[in-house]
This record gives sequence, structure tokens and C-alpha cells, in this order.
Amino acid sequence: MAQPTNQPTHHVTAAADRIPFHQKAVYGIGSFVNQFQAAAIGQLITVLNVGLGVNPALVGWIGAVPRFIDAFSDPLIGYTSDNTRTKYGRRRPWIFFGALASGILLALMFQLYKGHSELFYFGYVLGIQILFVIAFACYSIPWIALGYEMTPDYHERTRLQAFASFFAQPVWMIAPWFFSVMSNKAYFPDLVAGARTLAIVVGALILVGGILPAIFNKEIYGNLPKPEKVKGYANVIKDLWHNCASSFKCGPFVKLCAVTFLIFNGFMLASSFTFYVICFYVYGGSQPSGTTSAMDVMWHSGGTLIGLFGTLSSVCAFGAISLTAWISSKIGKRKAFLITMALAVIGYALKWIGYNPEHPYLLLIAAPFLAFHLGALFTIVPSMVADVCDYDELQCGTRREGMFSGIYWWIQKLGMAGASVIGGYLLNWTGFNIALGVGQSAHSLLYMRLFDIGIPIVTTLVAIYIIATFEVSEEKAYEIRKQLEAKRGKA
Repeated sequence: MAQPTNQPTHHVTAAADRIPFHQKAVYGIGSFVNQFQAAAIGQLITVLNVGLGVNPALVGWIGAVPRFIDAFSDPLIGYTSDNTRTKYGRRRPWIFFGALASGILLALMFQLYKGHSELFYFGYVLGIQILFVIAFACYSIPWIALGYEMTPDYHERTRLQAFASFFAQPVWMIAPWFFSVMSNKAYFPDLVAGARTLAIVVGALILVGGILPAIFNKEIYGNLPKPEKVKGYANVIKDLWHNCASSFKCGPFVKLCAVTFLIFNGFMLASSFTFYVICFYVYGGSQPSGTTSAMDVMWHSGGTLIGLFGTLSSVCAFGAISLTAWISSKIGKRKAFLITMALAVIGYALKWIGYNPEHPYLLLIAAPFLAFHLGALFTIVPSMVADVCDYDELQCGTRREGMFSGIYWWIQKLGMAGASVIGGYLLNWTGFNIALGVGQSAHSLLYMRLFDIGIPIVTTLVAIYIIATFEVSEEKAYEIRKQLEAKRGKA
């Protein structure tokens, strides 16, 4: 007689819970915008150090200070979005305004010209970037919250996030070529002129692409009853603080914040060294050719390899995202996360072999493995956060996707601020000096490689340990949904 098994039931998504293709596509365009601004700024900001001679530590502070502003703006915008009630919904008015304002501000941020002081460049870019991060939070926080609530199904949430990750990948095929394009004198007289033009292009794409979700995406919870109005500025702050504090009491949510903080900011901190390792270590021994200087050869060759590596990584990410979603649908999100992050660690280890001045393109062997790092992270974890929003509603009785979105990304942005500052100081600590050109010391080149590879390996391993204890399984997620629908009525 066959013995009953304890295998969990595998749930099939109901037709009513599936998101139409065109809705996923529009939301995916929003993902392109969300990723493009970060990738573009990361590439364009190099013009301050390389093109205008601004100290790397000051450049680091330009990236860091706006992130501290986010400490106030992100939770506030999330809270306000949750409590917004208009005929257009809770999220869409915010998304429309944020896309419009941030597109204009990004274009203005890099309208720089030579001949000014280091402090002028620092103040100008910092001031506009502070305004930009507030404007972009008005777009990104409600857009992310919208993704959490577009379907109540455990697996369809992962499919939506996989779709969003697919649309984000062209960003990482395009952005790595920015430096190569900016430094190409066939297009622009210098890096600074190249940055000015590319900033306008990026700003226009953010503006146009960002307003599409505001126009075409639908909100399931857009017509919730009006919340009880909190009167008085002091009471609003008190209610906001209460919501923030209670969010940190949600154990599964805190774990997801910690995991993303470690992986994403480990990646961001390490990536601040990748450009310098490729240019000054892999191509630092480049020989001049004719009238072309060694530095020009290095910039061109390094920019080309950075572009190829980024493009190949993005192409591989299409497969990595598909495989991640498929694995998740078979064995659940937690196990899929553990497998894909282990593959990413292998990819970082392969970079040590790939950084080879004799065979520069050996670096490309790491790309298929590294494609899982952010590709799997932003496919699985946002889907897990959506499950946690249901878990939270069962505990507190309200939908707080905006608050969760704001706090989740506020924590990540604080990490980005720290990564920006630490990256600049670590680069200085290695002994790197742009004035030395191709003559950087062996000590500097060694430590740049160690930071580039070692930091994300360590942070990813810690994240794997944390996610191994994540509580909300597929079975539990469906049970929570069943209880919620019984409590509020199936809508």
C-alpha cells in the first residue's frame, strides 16, 4: 500500500490571476526606466573624475548625500502613495509626475563645461542630483508598489518580476558602452561634451518611458475606501513613524531587505572598481600607436571590453531570468534563490582568472554565471516582497505596498550611499592616482582586483545564509491568501 507523501501541493495559476501580456509589457518598460537611470548615472558620473579631474572622494559624496535624502523621501512617498485616493488610482498620478520631473533633471545634471573649479562641479551636480532622487522616488516607489499588487498569485508574481527583469536587461547592454561612446573623438570633441549629449538622450527616455505605466497599467487596489484622515503635521509624522516601525517588526520583510542590501550594494561597491581594473590593469600596459597615446589606447580598448562584457552579461541574463523563473515555479522561490546565487559566486571567482592582460577577453567566461546575480535577485526577491505584503495585511489589516516599497529601497539606497563613499575612499586607499596614467603601482592594481571580486563574494554568501531561513513558502503564501479572501471577500 502506497504511503502518503509530505510533498507540498504544487499550485497552478488560475486564469483570473494571470496578468495580460500588454500589462506586463508596459510594466516592463517601467522597469527599463527604473534601471536605466541608475546605470546611466553610474556611467556618466565618471566624467567628473576622468574628464574634469574631480577627486574620487568628492565624486563618492555626490553619490552618497542624495541617498541620505532618500532616508526621508522614500518612506514618505510610499506612505503617501498608500493613502492617496484619486479617480486615477493610488499609484499612477505619482508615477506620471515622477517620470516627467526626473527626466528633465537628469538631462540638466550633466550639462557641464570645462574651465570651472572642482567645488563648482561638486556643488552643481550634487544640487541637481538631490532634486533628481526626490523626483525619481515619486516615480519608482509607487511603480514598485504597483508591481506588488498587480496579481494575488504566488507564481504569477514571479512571472511579472521576470518580465520586468527582461525589460531591464537592455539597459545593461547599452550603458556599458557609454564610456566608449563618450571617449570616441569621432563623435565628440571630449568626454565632457559626450556626457552632455548622452544625458539629454537618457533624460528623454526616462520621461517618455516612465509615463507609460501611469497611463496604461491598471491598479487592483486603486479604489480602496478612503483611510481615516490623520489631521495635523505632528500626527502625520507620528503615523508615518508608526508605519515604519511596524514594518521593521515584520521578520520576513527584514530578511528580504537585508538580503538585497548585501547583494545589490556588494555589487555596486565592487563595480566602482571594475572600470579601473579593466582600464589600468588589463590594458595598463598598452603601447602607443602612431600619434595615439598610451592613455587613448587604454581608454578605447578598456571601454570596448567593458561594453562587450556588459552586453554579453545582459544577453546571458535573458536566459538566467527565464531559468530562474522556471526553477522557482518547480521548487519554490527560496530554493531557486540559493541555487542561482551559488552560480553567481562561481562567476565572481572566474573574474580573477578573466582579468588577464595577456588574454583580455578571457574575462567573458564569467559573464554567464554573473548574469544570475542581479537577474535572479530582482526576479525572486520582489516577488517574495509581494508575498510578504499579504502576510503583513493578515497581521495588521491594511495594504502597505507603498510603505514596504519605500522602506525596502530606502535601505538599499542607504547602502548605495555607503558604497559610493566607501568606494571613493577605498580607491584612494589603494594608491590610485589619475595623474600617474598607465603607471599605477602594483599594490594599487592588486587591491583594486581584490575589492572588485572579494566584496560581492562575501556579501552574497552572507545573503545565502539569511535566505535559507525565509519563512513564507509557496504553501504558506496560498494559505495566507485563502485567509485574506475569507476575511475581506474575494475581489
